[in-house]
Amino acid sequence: MGKLYYDRPYVKTFEAIVTDCRPGKDCFFEVFLDRTAFYPEGGGQPADMGSLGEASVLDVKERLEGIVHITDKPLKAGSRVNGIIDWERRFCLMQNHSGEHLLSGIVHKHYGLDNVGFHMGKDEVTVDFNGILTMEEIEAVEAEVNELIWQDIPVLESYPSKEELSLIDYRSKKELTGQVRLIEFPGGDVCACCGTHVMTTGEIGILKVTGMIHYKGGVRLTMLCGRMALKDYCKKQKTVSGISVLLSAKPDHLLEAVDRLKEEGQKKDGRLGQLSKELLERKAGDYPELDAPLLVFERDLSPVQLRQFCTMLYEGKKGSVVLTCSGDEGFFQYALGSSQEDMRALSKTLNGRLNGRGGGSTLMAQGTFQALQEDIRKAFEEES
Repeated sequence: MGKLYYDRPYVKTFEAIVTDCRPGKDCFFEVFLDRTAFYPEGGGQPADMGSLGEASVLDVKERLEGIVHITDKPLKAGSRVNGIIDWERRFCLMQNHSGEHLLSGIVHKHYGLDNVGFHMGKDEVTVDFNGILTMEEIEAVEAEVNELIWQDIPVLESYPSKEELSLIDYRSKKELTGQVRLIEFPGGDVCACCGTHVMTTGEIGILKVTGMIHYKGGVRLTMLCGRMALKDYCKKQKTVSGISVLLSAKPDHLLEAVDRLKEEGQKKDGRLGQLSKELLERKAGDYPELDAPLLVFERDLSPVQLRQFCTMLYEGKKGSVVLTCSGDEGFFQYALGSSQEDMRALSKTLNGRLNGRGGGSTLMAQGTFQALQEDIRKAFEEES
């Protein structure tokens, strides 16, 4: 089968003869051609999509018997069909694949790290390296890669002999056998690769590293190139502009504005927490001391407030065992506390009767009941 994606990587349409068509999985069909411009999934690059005649090409895979096109309609063996590549998608993949080669090559060149994982997703590209990089080092790599992009250097493809290959310093993720295809970015990278690439680095446009996390003893970088990088920039620019309006701050001063807002929020949260605690203390003070179980229903208390209120009540000797509940009919958050009895056993018993979940320590248990208020009251009176 002729592989046009290597011979003519920029071909967008082509004609081919259907050599076979078989029923596939999930009501799809497997189509074989005498030649194809559809790139099959491989080397971290997703398969091309597009159409063959009236059929949509949903996936492409390479098997021992040849390249198979997964289509939504059957095609007649022996017929001639017109193939159309989803070129915008393919070109985005080419931009990002070529950009990844440059990124990995420069990282390897300066820091000796290997690319041990590569995935081209719908919204981003991830690259895994087997060592640690600082943000300063990543920024330096990004700057050097973009300089090579803007120099518009040629992207070279070669098929060296075994003897020639032994003399070339190139990157490869695995031991290779048979004919090896090398992709070279002069001054940037030489790597064994089966994917499709741009013809000159200028077509990549730009490479932007969008994130970094520590991953399996190394780092995972997320990156975008070309059209995808532009779309990402436009999306983030809209977000920045919207936040700028909401905070009445210029885009360059958003960080300071958010820091001020966070500090103000923390002060307000602290003040509200203090006021809430004072209110609960006053409510707790209204209850007389009692050497008997106490059940209290309060509205709109958070789990933290429920625990605080319960602690205030049992430490203030308002009940030998205190159960505080907050919620709506049918679902309640609860806190159960006592300085005299083990709350773990009582919590387990109440959970069993009231379709509850939760647990805790000897002094305090916390969780939820899926039960009516009268059922909670009855169960607490009978079990405590």
